[in-house]
Amino acid sequence: MTDQRTGTVLVVDDDPTNRLLLRRGLEREGLQVETAVDGVEALDRLAAPGIDLVLLDLLMPRLDGHEVLARMRADARLRHVPVIVVSGADDTAEAVRCIELGAEDFLPKPFDPVLLRARIGASLSRKWLRDVEQDYLQQVGLVLRAAGEVEAGTFEPTTLDAVAGRDDALGGLARTFQTMAREVRARERRLEQQVGALRIEIDQARTARQVAEITETDYFADLQRKAASLRGGGHIRTEGP
Repeated sequence: MTDQRTGTVLVVDDDPTNRLLLRRGLEREGLQVETAVDGVEALDRLAAPGIDLVLLDLLMPRLDGHEVLARMRADARLRHVPVIVVSGADDTAEAVRCIELGAEDFLPKPFDPVLLRARIGASLSRKWLRDVEQDYLQQVGLVLRAAGEVEAGTFEPTTLDAVAGRDDALGGLARTFQTMAREVRARERRLEQQVGALRIEIDQARTARQVAEITETDYFADLQRKAASLRGGGHIRTEGP
């Protein structure tokens, strides 16, 4: 997410003078600026993240502004990137067509720098608010999924680390889920340790009982007497004819 002070604007215009003037003006406003000479270059740059706003000319070689708008609207990754058309075509029909194709605003050339600056600021502010909203909704989705995982016993606390860093109610709920899960894990570990200790005691008791069953027999007592006799140097009397 970016705001107006740090947003990145892509200037798309085949006229090098226009690109230079727009770059200088936008950079004076504290914006980052990238440029493209036509629609093909523009779409190539937009394929990578980082562009917050597009200033788009219409009449360009290879791929014109109308086609750029159409392709951006057809692409789920790009349809929410705001586009301001800056064109020499100064008529209402052209402006309507561009807006129908997905442009957020339309300014005829030559444009008023003050008006352009205001339109850019408004567009970036709307994008920033939308980014905040989308981020919030995504994190709400993570918390809702975590609720089901907590109930199913499959929740991993680290999956909510990003949400837990928030200082609002959603962050508090995420931290609560994490605390609950960690407490459950701790209880499970203690229970496993107790069960393990109990198994050892059971095994020891079973072994002691088996030993007792053997040592308490007449046969074992007879073996003990014979062993004692041998240790004393005596002879073992065996029964026979």
